[in-house]
Amino acid sequence: MLELNANASAPAGDLIKDSDETTFMEDVVEASKTTPVIVDFWAPWCGPCKTLGPALEAAVTAAGGKVKMVKVNVDENQMIASQLRVQSIPTVFAFHDGQPVDGFQGALPPSEIEAFVQKTAALAGEEDNGLADAVIAAEEMLAEGSADDAAQTFVAVLDEEPENPAAYAGLIRSLMALGETEKAATLVENIPDTIANDTDVQSAKAQYELAASAADAGEAGELLAKLEANPDDHAARQELATVYVGDGKMEEAINELLEIFRRDREWNDGAAKEQMFKIFDSLGPVDEIAKTGRRKLSSMIFA
Repeated sequence: MLELNANASAPAGDLIKDSDETTFMEDVVEASKTTPVIVDFWAPWCGPCKTLGPALEAAVTAAGGKVKMVKVNVDENQMIASQLRVQSIPTVFAFHDGQPVDGFQGALPPSEIEAFVQKTAALAGEEDNGLADAVIAAEEMLAEGSADDAAQTFVAVLDEEPENPAAYAGLIRSLMALGETEKAATLVENIPDTIANDTDVQSAKAQYELAASAADAGEAGELLAKLEANPDDHAARQELATVYVGDGKMEEAINELLEIFRRDREWNDGAAKEQMFKIFDSLGPVDEIAKTGRRKLSSMIFA
């Protein structure tokens, strides 16, 4: 059980607040860079929300300022809900350092709610964690092009903590950078259930799947010629988007998929929308290209 911190001085109004599309970046993304933030997506008509919300508020209050809570009414803030792919409510996300790092859907028993809040609050002290420092160092190695060194570091972290989501995702990316596609595929196919919904793991998985699709795509020139002859050749346009993904041209890929969606949103069982979500996942929730793409898609959906 969480214990009330007798020394806590943060007022409830600062710990728990409502947010909307105009203040979400400040209330959640920016605020989480200092203190972890739990975001509760709810609606007035949602029965389980009426139980979950107060339970979360009580657990956050008991944490004594180590974590904050923001409530978002999905009926009034559909764009935020769409950008974070909220498909049912209640949905809860934990934000840390500007990004969603954990979450769940539906109501939970009190013990699991408290455990979730404790886990989120513990993120505030993550800078003192040696494994976390090793992961950060490995990510820097990968960004600098030292994929082999990064992979070895991620493996060392996983030896200590086999279900470390950041290290697992980092190893997938490192193996892809090294051209070790079979090893990367094995990791993707065997993601532990406990970290399968982690944002970083989902991003790495999406990157792998997109790269695998791009490897089998055709030539951009031929596909552009097909589209010039027939702009409604959606299969050619989707393949062109896949080529762009392989070339790292994510904005161009998203624009081609948006064009398919604009012309025929139900084509091939909504394949364009599905591929866009995969690209958004691969880029992460705070990437500017992904955010712009989500806004454009949302405007088409709700038009």
